[in-house]
Amino acid sequence: MSETFYGSDFGALEAFDPEIAGVLVSELDRLRGGLQLIASENMSSPAVLTSLGSTLSNKYAEGYPGRRYYGGCSEVDKAESLAIERAKALFEADHANVQPHSGASANQAVYGAFMSPGDTILAMSLPHGGHLTHGTKMSFSGKWFNAVHYGVDKDTEDIDYDEVERLAKEHRPKVILAGGSAIPRLIDFEFFRRVADEVGAIFWVDAAHFIGLVAGKAIPSPVPHADVVSFTTHKVLRGPRSGAIVCKEEHRAAIDKAVFPMMQGGPQMHTIAAKATNFKECATPEYQAYAKQVIANARVLAETLGEKGIRPTTGGTDTHLSLHDLQQVLVTGADAEARCDAAGITLNKNAIPFDPQKPNIASGIRVGTPCVTTQGMGEDEMRTIGGLIARAVVDGDADPEHAVSKEVRAEVTDLVTRFPAYAR
Repeated sequence: MSETFYGSDFGALEAFDPEIAGVLVSELDRLRGGLQLIASENMSSPAVLTSLGSTLSNKYAEGYPGRRYYGGCSEVDKAESLAIERAKALFEADHANVQPHSGASANQAVYGAFMSPGDTILAMSLPHGGHLTHGTKMSFSGKWFNAVHYGVDKDTEDIDYDEVERLAKEHRPKVILAGGSAIPRLIDFEFFRRVADEVGAIFWVDAAHFIGLVAGKAIPSPVPHADVVSFTTHKVLRGPRSGAIVCKEEHRAAIDKAVFPMMQGGPQMHTIAAKATNFKECATPEYQAYAKQVIANARVLAETLGEKGIRPTTGGTDTHLSLHDLQQVLVTGADAEARCDAAGITLNKNAIPFDPQKPNIASGIRVGTPCVTTQGMGEDEMRTIGGLIARAVVDGDADPEHAVSKEVRAEVTDLVTRFPAYAR
């Protein structure tokens, strides 16, 4: 088998463990064979994958550069120091911690730095576009802390800023959190900063979804306004699956102690090296052009779906994702996801604000453009994709052998053949 897997000896793996080797090949075939429209996914570069598959995975490096609890850390110290300095430069931040294993780990550390069990946090509700770690009852954040949630305005479907201010003054939270997993519009960080100052709260932004757009200078940055910003590195940012935190200098010690030793032990040094590589990529003009194209593509895709009767909430998007209401076409989110999957289109069902359906059924879908933009697609392709999604959702079926599913899948194949993932 001639396929290349960066940073590894695939031939040796295939000989020793053909089952896992087969999974690697099948996943690459899946990526190449369909449209990837999950808003929280992307395709890391070969350089990032090489760092991930390196011998840095072997090193236990509990602590921070120059202050480790194990010997032999001279080389991994270099990698982490590069990642820290590059993150600070990229986001114009006072301090960066690149050790969190994931976005949830980063968020847990922020709680640890600023809150004690029982303290109050004000955050966006999950059904209106928030996140599990923002105080939902099934999460540690909802079990350990008193979460008060704001939502969206019924008319605009955007953040209800009046409600944010009212709840902040009523509950006097220790922390006010902005950000979420299904917010199509830009967030008014200056407003949140003002409200946080008025009630004496820490202002935290979970920028996991849109930090890549910030890195590409395509949207305003939360960093000048927030006390702390947590994020993932694998969405628009296009790095390894992991997390990071940037903060103001005054919070450096609290954040570092909350990541280690409070929340984590030894960091994943191969992943930290991959973050350093990713941050260097993000500082290039090519990445900035990509970030702007992600938004242009998302806007056209949202508009096209709206023209097909699949209404975008808030009327559109300012970011990399759009959330769509399927009630007009009488299809549930779960059915739409299954029909698209049968047609070679990967996206996810998603609750819409004030959704009458249960979350595992949902009345909407969420679509994102990071992957297809990474593959080189532009606005013309987004119009095509919007039409393909509409056909699959409205006229298709969860059966891959359904006539419409087969027709759409054939057109999807033609499109991804012209814009391949990981071109050979």
